[in-house]
Amino acid sequence: MNDGLIFAVAVLLLMGLLYFAKRESRRGQLLTKPVLSALFVLTAVIAPHRQDGYSTLVLAGLLLCMGGDIFLIFFDSRKLFLAGLAAFLSGHVLYAIAFFSVSSPGGVAWTGAALSIAAGCGIFIWLRPFLGKMLVPVAAYIAVITAMVIGASSVMGDARFSVAGRLLVFYGALLFFVSDIFVARHRFIRKEYRNRFLGLPLYYAGQFMIALSVRVIG
Repeated sequence: MNDGLIFAVAVLLLMGLLYFAKRESRRGQLLTKPVLSALFVLTAVIAPHRQDGYSTLVLAGLLLCMGGDIFLIFFDSRKLFLAGLAAFLSGHVLYAIAFFSVSSPGGVAWTGAALSIAAGCGIFIWLRPFLGKMLVPVAAYIAVITAMVIGASSVMGDARFSVAGRLLVFYGALLFFVSDIFVARHRFIRKEYRNRFLGLPLYYAGQFMIALSVRVIG
């Protein structure tokens, strides 16, 4: 299965997922979302790997995120939402380890760290009045995803890697970060279709970028 076919199927599945999300059809989401998420895992699996350690960590992170995607289909269940949060948090940890393991922090990383921490703190302040008992899990999640973006900034600033590899990692992490803002808004502030319409394409674009990075990081 080549990249063109994978991405064509992914676009069709994403369109279907957005349709079913608008209709709030759990059955439709169960038919589309797991398969769509499996495609970003497949993208990493079939790729020629430049670094085994990096690719293993990224693949494990993708698998955890796929599990989180399935849990979040049952969005209204606090227990399953927490399970999804834990799966994504673990995935972010693995991504961060993967990014830091292959890069050497430099000026871009420090700038990225400052901006990411500022953004993370701003998002937490914005969400805090709505979190209730979820305050600690969400704070931990924001800290971890911020660390992941900092790791991606470290890769971005490492001139040993190709421009393509650095851009895939950095923008993949950044899109994932932004997509999670829409997940949080949907869960804690205002449940509306716009969150899914904007967040889901950003999320899947980010995941496919990270999956593709295993081919060029090395």
